[in-house]
Amino acid sequence: MTHHFGFEKVSEQEKTKRVQSVFSNVAPSYDLMNDVMSLGLHRLWKRHAILISNVHPGQVVLDLAGGTGDLTALLQKKVGSTGQVILADLNNEMLVRGRDRLLDQGANNISAVQVNAEELPFQECTFNHLFIAFGFRNMTHQDKVLDECLRVLKPGGQMMILEFSKPQNSFLEKAYDFYSFNILPKLGELIANDKNSYQYLVESIRMHPNQKTLKNNMQAAGFNEVEYFNLLGGIVAIHRGFKT
Repeated sequence: MTHHFGFEKVSEQEKTKRVQSVFSNVAPSYDLMNDVMSLGLHRLWKRHAILISNVHPGQVVLDLAGGTGDLTALLQKKVGSTGQVILADLNNEMLVRGRDRLLDQGANNISAVQVNAEELPFQECTFNHLFIAFGFRNMTHQDKVLDECLRVLKPGGQMMILEFSKPQNSFLEKAYDFYSFNILPKLGELIANDKNSYQYLVESIRMHPNQKTLKNNMQAAGFNEVEYFNLLGGIVAIHRGFKT
């Protein structure tokens, strides 16, 4: 069975290998490139996702595919000293950078765990909230990931997926395509000396399910009250679902 690596079709093992290579390559410049590519807007999008999730002190939160931990840093302030945030990622280089930065900032209510999102090493009904910010599109078996996320959430628990999505009008879509395919890879080459990795990231966005499809997939996995919120005209969307 083949899977998409950007626009290319490869085997499951090859996709996993290549995705890990991409994130190992971009780890040193990942935070800077996020700021440059989104003009800093990714920070506002993440704050908005936390705001509408209503995370509060004492809760246990999983930041899945959390990368270098910028979302974890915001979440750990919300849960306070009586709560806990687990930063989880499959890529070791990203995870180490995130863990070290959080420790340098003095965070003492976080843990960092290297995990495969398709086989989470947590007991059922562990988390009040689960976030995936800009990592869901890189996962090979998204149906398995959704099943696992539902399993580890507590009853009443909430899942938030923040991800690039489909612009809602043709003018915006054309402008976004031009920026994505003509500007972003060049920025990757200039700043990170890695054009190919950012070419993949652009292509992976185009292969990601649109808003309605992802909503349907979450409902099929067993999430309830699923809804989505478009940001920047649908270039980014937040999907939210609950476990009953």
